[in-house]
Amino acid sequence: MNLEKLNLEHVLFLDIETVPEYASFEELEDIKQELWAEKTKYIRKDDYSAEEYYPRAGIWAEFGKIVCISVGFLSLKDEKRDFRLKTFAGEEQSILEDFSQLLNDHFNKAYHLLCAHNGKEFDFPFIARRMIIHQLKLPQKLNNTGKRPWEIPHLDTMELWRFGDYKHFTSLKLLTHVLGIPSPKNDISGSQVYEVFYHEKNIQRIIEYCERDVIAIAQIVLRLKQHKLLEDSEISSVSL
Repeated sequence: MNLEKLNLEHVLFLDIETVPEYASFEELEDIKQELWAEKTKYIRKDDYSAEEYYPRAGIWAEFGKIVCISVGFLSLKDEKRDFRLKTFAGEEQSILEDFSQLLNDHFNKAYHLLCAHNGKEFDFPFIARRMIIHQLKLPQKLNNTGKRPWEIPHLDTMELWRFGDYKHFTSLKLLTHVLGIPSPKNDISGSQVYEVFYHEKNIQRIIEYCERDVIAIAQIVLRLKQHKLLEDSEISSVSL
């Protein structure tokens, strides 16, 4: 990806928040409990039981679900920048249907790109898998079947930061810090989303956290392009 030639108005920045499909291990049907135990036995070793490890189930699409998808897109008019945020929350099927409609209606051209941090390893495949589980048709921007790597319309800020070093993992919190970007992790972290969703039942707190991540991802791309960072006055929430 040639960042110098990247048109930021063609990029949809996004982040997702996920939790285990159920609040507790006991709510899983017996076969799903067995499958969870089998899936995680080499990771858990003897340190955790399958039940104790269940709060981490949100990182697997087969055992987790999406509770919100936040997106952001940049508009440039007469040298004025406007970064617009939108979040889809509620029941997972509705989240996925609304997000799919956004892609099909507004980000369906060949030049449009999706951008997330570690998106190629997590966000993009997680969304696609959950859509398939809900028997929803994949929008073209998530359907990679038969495409060569350079034909897939996805940007990943972690990959951009690697500069070809595929052994290197950098968290969003670390990358924003070293690039002088305000941290999005000033309230909760990803590991706390399960607790906030199921115990605090505070989806608004999760939405705000997700939207801060989207802003941070956009700021990283701006920094990599050596552009001025967004100011608070240039960021707004919208309804589509």
